[in-house]
Amino acid sequence: MPPFIVPVALHTPSHSGVGDLLSYTSNDPLPPGTPVRVPLGAREVLGVVWDADEGTGELPEGASLRPIAGVLDGIAPLDRPWRRLVAFAARYYQRALGEVALAALPPQLRDLRPEQLARRLRRPTPAAEDCVDAIQTIALSAEQESARAQISSQPGPFLLFGSTGSGKTEVYLRCVQEALESDPAAQALVMVPEINLTPQLEERFTTRFAPRFGSQAVVSLHSGMTNPQRLKSWLAAHSGAARIVLGTRMAVFASLPGLKLIVVDEEHDPSYKQQEGARYSARDLAIWRGREQGAKVILGSATPSLESWHASRPPTAEDPEGGRYLRLHMPSRIGSGIGVGALARVRRVDMNQQPRRTVFSAPLLQAITERVARGEQSMVLLNRRGYAPVLHCVDCGWKSDCPHCSAHQVFHKTDRTLRCHHCGYTVRVPRHCPSCGSADIHPMGRGTEQLEEQLAALLRNVVRPDGQAARVTRIDADTTKAKGALEAQLAQVHSGEVDVLVGTQMIAKGHDFRRITLVAAVQPDGALFSSDFRAPERLFALLMQAAGRAGRDAAYVAAQGTQSEMWVQTYHPQHAVYEALRKHDYEAFAAQQLAERAEATMPPFAYQALVRADARTQEVAQGFLTAATAAAHAAALPGLDDGTLILFPPVPLTIQRVANVERAQMLMESGSRATLQRFLAAWQPVLQATRSQPEHKGLVRWLVDVDPLVI
Repeated sequence: MPPFIVPVALHTPSHSGVGDLLSYTSNDPLPPGTPVRVPLGAREVLGVVWDADEGTGELPEGASLRPIAGVLDGIAPLDRPWRRLVAFAARYYQRALGEVALAALPPQLRDLRPEQLARRLRRPTPAAEDCVDAIQTIALSAEQESARAQISSQPGPFLLFGSTGSGKTEVYLRCVQEALESDPAAQALVMVPEINLTPQLEERFTTRFAPRFGSQAVVSLHSGMTNPQRLKSWLAAHSGAARIVLGTRMAVFASLPGLKLIVVDEEHDPSYKQQEGARYSARDLAIWRGREQGAKVILGSATPSLESWHASRPPTAEDPEGGRYLRLHMPSRIGSGIGVGALARVRRVDMNQQPRRTVFSAPLLQAITERVARGEQSMVLLNRRGYAPVLHCVDCGWKSDCPHCSAHQVFHKTDRTLRCHHCGYTVRVPRHCPSCGSADIHPMGRGTEQLEEQLAALLRNVVRPDGQAARVTRIDADTTKAKGALEAQLAQVHSGEVDVLVGTQMIAKGHDFRRITLVAAVQPDGALFSSDFRAPERLFALLMQAAGRAGRDAAYVAAQGTQSEMWVQTYHPQHAVYEALRKHDYEAFAAQQLAERAEATMPPFAYQALVRADARTQEVAQGFLTAATAAAHAAALPGLDDGTLILFPPVPLTIQRVANVERAQMLMESGSRATLQRFLAAWQPVLQATRSQPEHKGLVRWLVDVDPLVI
């Protein structure tokens, strides 16, 4: 009997033109989704048997195909819904099928030969546990119960618009419980935007569900885990042993044959958009996957993305169909009925009225001092790490520019280094100006490291109720590099060992700090006048999320007899962003922003993509994009022939040089998503042909970013 021809998806070089699938031979028929080891050049790599257009067939005369090296027995084939998800993501985000498929699998699986995997699978599994019949739950508020009931009775997708502290997580828990109890094979996927949010979420889910479904029923899946840990969690999800998967954006590709519910918490967060390789949106793929696999999808946020807000608009006379999501509203904080204000009072400090170079205004410093003296905690937010963004010479004007990037090296005082946050280039701080030799070099601007130092000095004489001095600590990417560092620092905050927490946006997201009653944003104005049309949306979301960290424990606030507050130091106190923040009025802010975008025909009223080119010179990068544009017009590609798509001229990126590579990009826009997709699919071979021309040999790489978040 002749061998079978098997199409296999594997990770071939990007834009190599090899094709999505390569053919191999097998002595036995292999079902689609089977993981296999195959030869590729001189290497042996992991691949996945894919769906064949014509099924199996005989070898063409004269053809010579290489045989499959081995089958990873013991792993059930990846099912058709998973393969359709991968195929859709590759097609929509303009990447190779094999690249997306292999990136979705755990890294350790790529390195294991069949016999190694067999040994791994033979390891003893935990013994069956005695599980209780009932899950211990807490009573829901009226708003929570209303949301739960609608999710239970309606198909969705759902946008759970709940204020910070309104109890969205408890609604997620109840919905997961219903899904799992209704079907013994049901699985749920719960996603969060940041790795540092998974431990506290895993603790809550394990506490709730382990007694009923066993300690192995809840697993995490994110890039912060070791490769063996990721493989173990992935295998548990793929086999159905894990009933609940908690993870970051990568978890959207987890193999979950029994998927019945997807939760995307903090759905507005930009972290759900991948910024390297296949630039997918995990939130958008979750919506697609839920529809394809018959799973309900809940998007949750106190500050929804404007795309999701628009998609959940209720029907009106002018728009009788409304959006495709069902909006559920939970405006009240849990426990707010005991006489305490539900949300933090917003106080704006006009920095125009403060002495020049003031870091902490007198009213803010006094408010923090009073909180410390009462034993309460405060949080200070500055979205810039390091001690200062740049060092400069007073005499000649020298600045600490990175020699490899069009950016400054950031001054880090702790280890006396200048560090580029783009390419990682690090040097010791010079004793004298490298340009003129002057010793008069000083930091310019402020980062979280400097804020921590200054605040500690300002509070050095402030005493806590227990007689000890005030304690200030900092949480940012620099202080949490070591394994377990973040968990240790958060534990100190929760135990009350810290009085003032200084940090970047990573402390403003999702954390349930029970004793924080004051939050302050000291320099938030930078985003108000950005060229990025999404900057006001991101700033408003960040400040609303930060404000939500204050006064989360209503009983504690009541016992203290205090009012939780959000302080904003600004030179533009009357700006519309701060006016909406003062009123906690997301709906008014969203209406104003959507009106502006509709007038300017920007997302969600238009669809965009970027093509970026990296080269040794800016001329080569822009030249490639210009040539590819000319070729697209010459070929009258879809959208250009009828004017339904616009190609804008190439421009340098804001930071145009990183690691000695020049970067340029061009934007394309259409009122139709389908038109944009047809154009991109037709343009791919044109881009590849342009890349192969001799005049573009200096091009390092090019990539497509569909639905970009940063332009």
